[in-house]
Amino acid sequence: MELKISLITQARMGSTRFPGKVLKKINEIELLELHVNRLKKSEKISEIIVATTKNEEDKIIYEKSINLGVKSFKGSELDVLDRYYQVAKIENSDWIVRVTSDCPLIDPNLVDNVVQFAINNDKDYCSNRLLESYPDGQDVEVIKFKALEKAWKEAKLNSEREHVTPFIIKNSDYKGGLLFSATNFDCLSDFSNIRMTVDEVLDIKLIEILITKLGVNRTWKEYTDFIIDNNLTKINGQIIRNEGYLNSIKKET
Repeated sequence: MELKISLITQARMGSTRFPGKVLKKINEIELLELHVNRLKKSEKISEIIVATTKNEEDKIIYEKSINLGVKSFKGSELDVLDRYYQVAKIENSDWIVRVTSDCPLIDPNLVDNVVQFAINNDKDYCSNRLLESYPDGQDVEVIKFKALEKAWKEAKLNSEREHVTPFIIKNSDYKGGLLFSATNFDCLSDFSNIRMTVDEVLDIKLIEILITKLGVNRTWKEYTDFIIDNNLTKINGQIIRNEGYLNSIKKET
């Protein structure tokens, strides 16, 4: 029987550092549309669902997602783990692919490669971010439904609920844990200092340069090489990676 692989991307208007970022336009195209259109080129996923919140301000994300030809779902604002679980349960997903909508240049071929790697290795969790060597903005996580369900039942900390996968990662054999099996999709070189995500206004400036110079259909490596060759890390390289999650951890200590 064919596996159902549901790609779920989270999106909301209420970003702390950059409100409304997913609907910002570059060259007349909104970041959410760019994100979704690139993901549509993935050949390994069964469907795309934009998981937003029940907040009134996020109604526009729900409607725009439907207009883009993908599914959408309204769930908890802060318990994003629950948002993902409820979508996966409704869709009867075998595997869940997690990406985030603030990554407009996510590479569909990279998504496919991580998905196939996860299936081949038959792990509970597979990603290219257990060892962070891909550019920020190219993170892909692939999770078995049973692993997501176990995390949904057992994760207690706010940081584990808000950021979806920390409970799985911390309790995986990759980190010395016993609850989940996990493996990393490695990169041949370390590009962890490259940012293609959008957390702050400076990030938009870089994405605008990449789209203007290279268009919207290049690979992650082509964008990365352009950033390196033109010393564009100076634009947003000072921004801390995973700052949102790190701030969540600080609140709990």
